[in-house]
Amino acid sequence: MDILITGGCGFIGSNLSIFLKKNNLNVFTLDNLYRTGSKFNLLRLKQNKIKNFKIDIRDNNLLKKLPKFDLVIDCCAEPSVESSRKSEAESRRVFETNLVGTFNIVQKCVKDNSKLIFLSTSRVYSIIKLKKYTKFINSITYNIAKINLIDEDFDTSGPLSLYGYSKLSSENLITEFSYSHGLEFIINRFGVVSGPWQFGKTDQGFVSFWCWNFLNKKKLIYKGYSGKGSQIRDLLHVNDLCELLLMQIKNFPKVKNETFAIGGGKENFINLRQLSKEIESLTNIKKNIKGDNAVSIYDVPYYISSNKKIYKYLKWKPKYSVKDILVDVINWQVENKKKLLKYF
Repeated sequence: MDILITGGCGFIGSNLSIFLKKNNLNVFTLDNLYRTGSKFNLLRLKQNKIKNFKIDIRDNNLLKKLPKFDLVIDCCAEPSVESSRKSEAESRRVFETNLVGTFNIVQKCVKDNSKLIFLSTSRVYSIIKLKKYTKFINSITYNIAKINLIDEDFDTSGPLSLYGYSKLSSENLITEFSYSHGLEFIINRFGVVSGPWQFGKTDQGFVSFWCWNFLNKKKLIYKGYSGKGSQIRDLLHVNDLCELLLMQIKNFPKVKNETFAIGGGKENFINLRQLSKEIESLTNIKKNIKGDNAVSIYDVPYYISSNKKIYKYLKWKPKYSVKDILVDVINWQVENKKKLLKYF
């Protein structure tokens, strides 16, 4: 089986490519090396004898010239929720990379009769509906046993951010081509994913960002929702993600044309305040983190994935705990600090 992974020099793409290669699959990647750190990951791919096509996913003419693949795993995205607000140029880049790029990939899959696994996001869910959890997260005595887990049927209407909108539109595009052209697909709506090889920058994951700023004694602020670090997220280790996608590849007929909400789940969630305490205990570094009550229009107070559907289909559940994730991120950042400083 020949597999093309778009965004292959990114955090998830590079980890996934190497993981699948080590599991005896024939992997190629596509990445335009635009992002800071992509060339860092490109070296890893070369060491594992994985060929990267340096192509911008928006360039349909170049995509057409690529060979056929049995499966395309679309990891390519501009994931920053806030960046699209900075300028028209940033908005256009987010929109075209995430939606036009998917359109180009879908057309190639249809032409080549390739299967598609699409990495979507929890950001496709309604900001307005998720904001209703504000009172819940500020409660000191909230009952974990009674929390609502977000599944595939949660509301996707209303504002989502341009990132969320482009990913939801991509999902709709995929299902449209499945209906009209028989495209076989899997859509995975991932929550927060973290682990080694995730650079500690603001637009590449708050967990690695938080760890990096602790280790390097940089300023951190609890933003929004009373400025107390109350926002809740579930965390998924990138290794768990890779294991899941391998299971989906091996069991494609069983899960084809399905959409899954996937994350760390109710066993692996944490708020920012608790995250700080965990990092303090692991690093022996104390920080005085101040609060800013101003809430971003795109920030949501709460998200915990259900995982019920994916467990029903494949009996998959995360193996790594929140502490496991933090230990792996911190150890990797400490070991690679000199290399990482080149990218900050």
